[in-house]
Amino acid sequence: MSSEERFDIYDDDGSPIGTASRKDVHRLGYWHHTFHCWLARRMPDGRTAVLFQRRAESKDTNPGCFDITVAGHLSAGETLQDAVREMDEEIGWSVPFERLVPFGTIRENASGELRGVPYIDREISHVFGCLTSHPLNRFKLQEEEVAGIYECDAERLIDLMEGRIAAAQADGFRLGKIGLSESSATLRVSDFVPRDLSYYVDVFRFLLSLTERGEIDSFDKP
Repeated sequence: MSSEERFDIYDDDGSPIGTASRKDVHRLGYWHHTFHCWLARRMPDGRTAVLFQRRAESKDTNPGCFDITVAGHLSAGETLQDAVREMDEEIGWSVPFERLVPFGTIRENASGELRGVPYIDREISHVFGCLTSHPLNRFKLQEEEVAGIYECDAERLIDLMEGRIAAAQADGFRLGKIGLSESSATLRVSDFVPRDLSYYVDVFRFLLSLTERGEIDSFDKP
């Protein structure tokens, strides 16, 4: 991804103050908008599986960590409806924006150092959920962004994030030179992108509620 990609930037009150390059946004800590979409599926036994990605090792923040199924920054001038492009780009599958169920908007303020370069990542994130019946091995992962796609029982993930268990098992596929191959992973809290753990718990409960109420039907792009 080009370091010259530009984002709209905002002050602490959320008012727009201009645009900046991706590099400067993370170097100087400007607030910017992002899109989060979590996918889930209803398993044959009625349980809910949460789908999530493993970030590519080349990412400029949190390389190799487990993360939201699909997420991305809004480029300068983009709307949330435009940001649905992230689904096609990262996993080769998408739905119309109207099929997404809003969870809410959150603010995240993180900082650190990667490969000797400090960063400040201040995001205003718009979070959505969606059910799918699409098989994991049919997603087309974007090599520059996504190293693999996995799923795990939502209840187990909640137990993990709330400290009742130390690890949970996930199954999925990793992306290699010859495409996708079966993979499994032992998940620990430290393997996920560092966030307030209540974010993960609240999102997983939200996805559970969608499948339990049947609020949205599975949808596959023809």
